Amino acid sequence: MRLACDTGGTFTDLVVEEGDTIRLFKASTTPDDPVRGVLDALRLAANHAGEDLSTFLGRADAFIHGTTRAINAILTGNTAKTAFLTTKGHPDILVIREGGRTEPFNFTVPFPEPYVPRRLTFEVPERIMANGTVREALDEAAVLEIVEKLKAMKVEAVGVCLLWSIVNPVHEKRVGELLAEHLPGVPVSLSHSLNPTLREYRRASATVIDASLKPLMFDYLDSLTRRLGEAGFNGRTLMVTSGGGIMDASIVARAPIHSINSGPAMAPVAGRFYSDRDFDGRPAIVADTGGTTYDVSLVRDGRIPWTRETWIGQPFRGHMTGFPSVDVKSIGAGGGSIAWVDGGGLLRVGPQSAGSTPGPVSYGKGGTEPTVTDCSIILGYIDPDFFLGGTMVLDREAARDVLKAKIADPLGLTVEEAAASVLTLATEKMVGAIDEITVNQGIDPSTAILMGGGGAAGLNAVAVGRRLGCAGVLIPEAGSVLSAAGALMSDISSDYAQMLYTTDRKFDFDAVNAVLASLEERCKAFAAGPGSDALRNTITFSVEARYMHQIWEIETPMAMARIENQADLDALCAAFHATHRQIFEITDDESDIEFVTWRAKVNCVIREGGTGKLPPEAPGGTLTNRKVYFSETGWTDAEVIRFETMSADREVAGPAIIESSFTTVVVDPNTNARRTEGGGLRITF
Repeated sequence: MRLACDTGGTFTDLVVEEGDTIRLFKASTTPDDPVRGVLDALRLAANHAGEDLSTFLGRADAFIHGTTRAINAILTGNTAKTAFLTTKGHPDILVIREGGRTEPFNFTVPFPEPYVPRRLTFEVPERIMANGTVREALDEAAVLEIVEKLKAMKVEAVGVCLLWSIVNPVHEKRVGELLAEHLPGVPVSLSHSLNPTLREYRRASATVIDASLKPLMFDYLDSLTRRLGEAGFNGRTLMVTSGGGIMDASIVARAPIHSINSGPAMAPVAGRFYSDRDFDGRPAIVADTGGTTYDVSLVRDGRIPWTRETWIGQPFRGHMTGFPSVDVKSIGAGGGSIAWVDGGGLLRVGPQSAGSTPGPVSYGKGGTEPTVTDCSIILGYIDPDFFLGGTMVLDREAARDVLKAKIADPLGLTVEEAAASVLTLATEKMVGAIDEITVNQGIDPSTAILMGGGGAAGLNAVAVGRRLGCAGVLIPEAGSVLSAAGALMSDISSDYAQMLYTTDRKFDFDAVNAVLASLEERCKAFAAGPGSDALRNTITFSVEARYMHQIWEIETPMAMARIENQADLDALCAAFHATHRQIFEITDDESDIEFVTWRAKVNCVIREGGTGKLPPEAPGGTLTNRKVYFSETGWTDAEVIRFETMSADREVAGPAIIESSFTTVVVDPNTNARRTEGGGLRITF
């Protein structure tokens, strides 16, 4: 038995996989103690199995966890007090960044603050040259003086990024040794081992972000592992990573930067599987709608989308992680997004969210602001007596009263018109986010399906899909817990990098092959360690390369593990040209090529064929009819059908409501829904 748990801003999702069967559970997230929310979800699963928690957990082999704990800490400023040590004369790496601006001529936006303030930035007397030679020896006495200042300032973590440590790390290693000796108990991140990339800002940013997360994530993962053990779990605890794989929790605790996009990274993995199984392998716009955010990504040709431009917050205004990750765009639009009227009398939705505490007004937990969920109850989309399968009864009248007072009356609308307007505005925000990853990149959304994931996905997924002109909408059977389901489909993986500059004109075969051999050995060591129980292992190689005098590199896949001769080099150059053409539509075949950073990734497959299915239930008919409000029809009768009891051959014409214990799918007028053989819900227009 395997368990996958995703802790979101509002709900903690749990998928229990036993053999070829999965079961889904949701519990409220507990921000003051997220592990408590995890244990609450596990207790629900244990109760369903008719077992006490200890017995239930004792049968589990693995617990796979995704969490927004790291990124939330960064966004809210709750990371450790971190110092930054860099080469003397270069204290402004985190201030100057890379010089880009999202809006070059908008001077009303202040320049972003560095991740570590200048008062916590310290210059280390030393200098290593680009060829690895030592120009100025490390001044250890100066380092010890810095250590005393760190003690006096009660620094909680340290990031060290010295110039050209990626070529010769001798000084950076020694600084790490001195910090470990004279500043015991304070975690340290060294740039050459964490992120050996050429880009100074990216390497420095990754290093200080990683260091700042170490105390928090170590305590969190230690608490999670310890309390799971106390509750009876004896299996393996794994963490979802930003790169779409999974690692042992102990490894992530030592490099917590890998957990920043832990939760959202899994949705595209699940989306690829469900698109292949339930919608003919169409390109999939994967939308994961939670209580707080709307996360979108695009899966094409069976490929998970990747980006090296991984920002926390807005590009150029936030902070760059310096690591590749699954490319997911997030906006503040979810079930808990708050509707409000601004000073100019315009309706707004989000980015503020009610979260799980206090939650929407209808939850009765102290919420005072109307949310998307409240509006969905008012419009008849959500049955207030059947929320989470009836385990939570919602207050429809309280939602109406608040919406009337704060939205309807100020805008001169009826309550129903106001609620429908909130849903329409939320839909437009979601469409805008999808436009950025499709239309703005030259991709026609009519060729793709919209995949609705997350508990709030079904409320307006059909409206979003119709607005975009998509080929259809797919709500997978595990769509309400899409990221957690994706975790069960993921491989144990790790990637390694080493910088070595060479060109195709003067290619250093011996040095390159030595680097590739070293990377391969590291991959094999990982496969023999954390990946030792895998069904099979694969190692893939790539190189970051560019045309001569270009500023940025692009990652080029390698078809070989070594570059043995001129024919191999020619094949690598051809692969670079092809990759460049795919991205930019042009090539410069006469230009020299510079190869900068060599990479290897190991994937350890632990499960074949996606994940299991929900247990079948006896086919059923229409539960009842209820009044539902649509802008184009007003109040109208709609069939209400249980998702789990729909047979695969049944067609449902909208307007209709298809609901389960974990999600509600609104089938708009003039659309049709059908249950697929794989268990998903396929809606066409």
